[in-house]
Amino acid sequence: MRTVLVAAGTSLVFTLLATPLFIRLLVRQGYGQFIRDDGPTTHHTKRGTPTMGGLVVILAVLVGYTLAHLVTLRPPSWSALLVLFLMTGLGLVGFADDATKIRNQRSLGLRPWQKLLGQSLVAVTFAVLALQLPNRQGRTPASTEISFIRDIPALDLAVAGGVVGTVLFVVWAYLMIAATSNGVNLTDGLDGLATGASLFVFGAYTLIGVWQSGQSCGLAEAASRCYEVRDPRDLAVVAAALMGACFGFLWWNASPAKIFMGDTGSLALGGAVAGLAITTRTELLLVILGGLFVIITASVIIQVAGFKMTGKRVFRMAPLQHHFELKGWNEVTIVIRFWIIAGLCVGTGLGVFYAEWVAGS
Repeated sequence: MRTVLVAAGTSLVFTLLATPLFIRLLVRQGYGQFIRDDGPTTHHTKRGTPTMGGLVVILAVLVGYTLAHLVTLRPPSWSALLVLFLMTGLGLVGFADDATKIRNQRSLGLRPWQKLLGQSLVAVTFAVLALQLPNRQGRTPASTEISFIRDIPALDLAVAGGVVGTVLFVVWAYLMIAATSNGVNLTDGLDGLATGASLFVFGAYTLIGVWQSGQSCGLAEAASRCYEVRDPRDLAVVAAALMGACFGFLWWNASPAKIFMGDTGSLALGGAVAGLAITTRTELLLVILGGLFVIITASVIIQVAGFKMTGKRVFRMAPLQHHFELKGWNEVTIVIRFWIIAGLCVGTGLGVFYAEWVAGS
């Protein structure tokens, strides 16, 4: 538990102290956010606000995780390192996108195929490695069985056999990572919205990792409904570092934002969420825990599909938060209400997680 607390505290302090220094650096360099001309007019005042703040979040998580292990003398685990790789890799793709926007002085960054290629390389590498690196009990960081609160044997992708099963898992993991990272990216449209919503989810995964560690199948005193997760305690450390980093960054990112996380942060946080879901064997539970991301992503899908089928827009603008802006809602009101929705989704997900254990114990 001490490792979890050190990771959370270190990353929180790091973002609190390092973010204003990074803001000054970006201002001196003139690295500001470009705003879509077709977006809400209230956003035009945000033009020039420093962006790429996700770099501070990523560094805070890496520093928090590393220091926690140095202080407690615990070795890092492959499961945690893979999640950190996924977070950092997608963050670098987002950084390239943000840097392109700044260099070209426009609100569009990398070409779609370039962004897709970068995300694919990172996601596929993560998925392939997650099926390797077994521990003494033979458990790997991920499983070919699709999971809800634990692996579901009836949904084992390896049933197709050998290489085919591995390919199916890689495709499944890629779809999860792409959907989650882009879902957080779509949510990142208002000051503090994506940061606060991500904070809730990482808090949930901290609790899930701690609980799974106490009920691990590797412990003799564990109940019969134990969890076959490879490194649950270390995954809780990663989640805690992410939670602390989001807390600290939110101090500067809340309305009126002094800095935006940019695609650097949103893709990194989304990748971390997906990585935690895969390695804690709670893949389908993520639909509930990340309910706000699902709702906002669905609003974009509905808007595009509705316009193509009927020629009319379902919402005034997508993603959903901009629809309410155009209806006249204050930005802070939207953010707080969406945070409430995110909290309700996380609370429901944790309730389902615990109820499954109680019902089966």
